[in-house]
Amino acid sequence: QVQLVESGGGLVQAGGSLRLSCTASGSISRINAMGWYRQAPGKQRELVATISSGGSTNELDSVKGRFTISRDNAKNTVYLQMDGLKPEDTAVYYCNAAVLGYNNFGVLRPNAYWGQGTQVTVSS
Repeated sequence: QVQLVESGGGLVQAGGSLRLSCTASGSISRINAMGWYRQAPGKQRELVATISSGGSTNELDSVKGRFTISRDNAKNTVYLQMDGLKPEDTAVYYCNAAVLGYNNFGVLRPNAYWGQGTQVTVSS
């Protein structure tokens, strides 16, 4: 099985910065796309940024120029550098990974996995 463990959330004032990390571990053959989503209270989960295995990125329009997604393939880790944080960025942030891994029977299967979520709170 595969686990995603996130870290780096917290409380920051508007204009501040945070860096989120998410590391995948387990029976992994290959990790394809990785990404960050967020969910604010009373709102649907939305895609914040994605990065392919080759490093191509896409970001939500409202975070372009402020958030940067990157990854370290050797460490199976994806990062989200968040600068110029705004109160409207307050949410629980989840990482997601498309993983080609081995199931309990040793068979290679693709699956999408989620981290447990990390709270980001931006005060005004």
